[in-house]
Amino acid sequence: QVQLVESGGGLVQPGGSLRLSCAASGFTFSMYAMTWYRQAPGKERELVARVTPAGDSTNYADSVKDRFTISRDNAKNTVYLQMNSLKPEDTAVYYCKLRKWGVDFWGKGTLVTVSS
Repeated sequence: QVQLVESGGGLVQPGGSLRLSCAASGFTFSMYAMTWYRQAPGKERELVARVTPAGDSTNYADSVKDRFTISRDNAKNTVYLQMNSLKPEDTAVYYCKLRKWGVDFWGKGTLVTVSS
């Protein structure tokens, strides 16, 4: 069965950096695009970044462009989100998502808190 396990969240000061990881299993990872979403307290879940199956094309929300970088290692079945220049408004639970055959699979998320 599909499993997505996020890690790497934590407390960081404004201007700091974190790298999130999402370890995937139960499907042929290299065949599917992967996406990071986030959900801040009291807000709807929003798309953060997406990477194509081969990792050769990426898309970002305007709010994170030039600060966040999505990447993947198909040999390790892992997708990453490098987050730099973090702001308090980046505080959220971050999720990775797979869409396979029209069905969305989600991890349980990892909490990122940006605060001094």
